[in-house]
Amino acid sequence: MQSPETFPALAYETSLQLNADGELRHLLTLKGLSRDLLTALLDEAQHFVSQPGSATIRSRSLAGRTVANLFFEPSTRTRASFDLAGKRLGADVLNLDVNTSSRKKGESILDMIYTLQAMHVDIMVIRDASAGVPAYIAHHVEDHVSILNAGESDVSHPTQGLLDLLTIRQRLGKFENLIVTIVGDIAHSRVARSAAEGLHTLGVGELRLVSPPSLAAAPDDMPYARSLDNLDDGLRDANVVMALRIQRERIADLDGIPDSDQYFEQYGVSKKRLQVAAPDVIVMHPGPMNRGIEIESTLADSPASVITQQVSNGVAVRMAVLEWVSRTMASR
Repeated sequence: MQSPETFPALAYETSLQLNADGELRHLLTLKGLSRDLLTALLDEAQHFVSQPGSATIRSRSLAGRTVANLFFEPSTRTRASFDLAGKRLGADVLNLDVNTSSRKKGESILDMIYTLQAMHVDIMVIRDASAGVPAYIAHHVEDHVSILNAGESDVSHPTQGLLDLLTIRQRLGKFENLIVTIVGDIAHSRVARSAAEGLHTLGVGELRLVSPPSLAAAPDDMPYARSLDNLDDGLRDANVVMALRIQRERIADLDGIPDSDQYFEQYGVSKKRLQVAAPDVIVMHPGPMNRGIEIESTLADSPASVITQQVSNGVAVRMAVLEWVSRTMASR
């Protein structure tokens, strides 16, 4: 049997994401992107937000472009939203997963990428369980190809971070002076990292990371955030609370992790526990939710919840990113 591929730990330097003119070419991480660029991406995403019950906003800005969604890890929300985003912009969209790709047969990832490149694929959306894959591919594609990270191991999920930022801005109108609390498996969460990077850049007032000690971030991972292991302390006066799923598929040793009942008792976000939060607190979850474990079911469906709004914003954000990198291509 062929040994699995390994990928070098390439630095996500800003120059890899931006072209020589400072325009966004690849989206691999939110880390290192400027406040002005993040704000501009959110502004563009807002343009694509459709009101419930109204016709979806469409454009032909990607007509003649081909987008390949390469998902080598299971996904529902991200994959569906990238698929819809590409089609609503007029692109030809190709969807591949590990069960239908020659990578499963032993082909190297670069040979697969070069094959798609030869078919004139312009934008490749990559989701992979291995760290380093998006940057590795970005280092090897031709100048006319853009790479978008749709979820990379426990490292980064930039479009999820953007949709979370957009949702917060829509509901609360700002980032300054806000207290944002992220609760759950911080150590293995690419969602937490991308949200934290974006919030830090946009000047959030205070960022709190609440988790069991065994699931806490490394001390130097997000030094601008405050790490806690007591949920009540983390929720006090919070304006935004984001519950995370326990990433059991990424955890080699489950020792020290509470079982479902213990976890909900200690770290489950509920209406009762939110009584110490700000009166206008909003509740978020990237999905998929484990109701009754990470979040109380009635809270997930309450007026405080913006979970379905997050999903809706996912399509708008991915439309904005696709259109943005397509404009960068056209300027070359």
